[in-house]
Amino acid sequence: MDLKALVVDDEQLARDELCFQLGQIGGVELAGHAENGIEAVESIQRLRPDIVFLDIQMPGLSGFEVARRVVAKGLQSHIIFVTAFDQYAIEAFEVNAVDYLLKPVDAARLDQAIQRARHRIETEAPLNERIEKIVKLMGDRQQHRGQVAVKVGERFLLVQTDDVIHASLNGDTISIVTGQVTGTSSYRTLDELQANLDPGIFWRVHRSHLVNINKIKEIVPWFSRNYILRMKDGKGTEIPVSRSQTKRLRDYLKL
Repeated sequence: MDLKALVVDDEQLARDELCFQLGQIGGVELAGHAENGIEAVESIQRLRPDIVFLDIQMPGLSGFEVARRVVAKGLQSHIIFVTAFDQYAIEAFEVNAVDYLLKPVDAARLDQAIQRARHRIETEAPLNERIEKIVKLMGDRQQHRGQVAVKVGERFLLVQTDDVIHASLNGDTISIVTGQVTGTSSYRTLDELQANLDPGIFWRVHRSHLVNINKIKEIVPWFSRNYILRMKDGKGTEIPVSRSQTKRLRDYLKL
């Protein structure tokens, strides 16, 4: 069975390139394309595609807003986000609801996404609930702060949250380490700090440690099938992974 596909992107070159790539893949029927979010919602309603390749950043309705309307209208199309930015990739894979492609789209990766969609269409229940989860996660992420204050001596320095490598609780003090700055946080608990960071990037790998998974240098096997993380902080700081978080780490990294 051919899968009906809709391509949504406000950039014509990107739209044309993805349409061309889909034309080279067997088992896919290009049902149409849309140039913005409003057109996307109308086309999804009218064409009922099996899969929608949906850009995230578009004028008017964003890809997230399109996804919300798909859920609200009870439409069953599988949404595959396509974007030049990777900050939502972890959430997308973590909830296992939709696929996520980075521009420029790799042909092999595109084929993999289509096969994943085909498998879900054939074997799984409607995706509304799973799409709703990822939309909520992405919406929540937009509310997280882009900066965090780090106290160094008598000064408070504002650093980008993505630059934070790890944060650790030592007694009553939370230390924060970035590539350039090491200091303390005014937050009282790691829970409070974590609530203001991107949940897809910052993992509570231990009750006393919060790490940026993009700043892990090495994963070292430890006793009882646990792991220690060596961080990219210039010191090779080692952070233990608790037993409860070990399975999540294995699943995510396919260890």
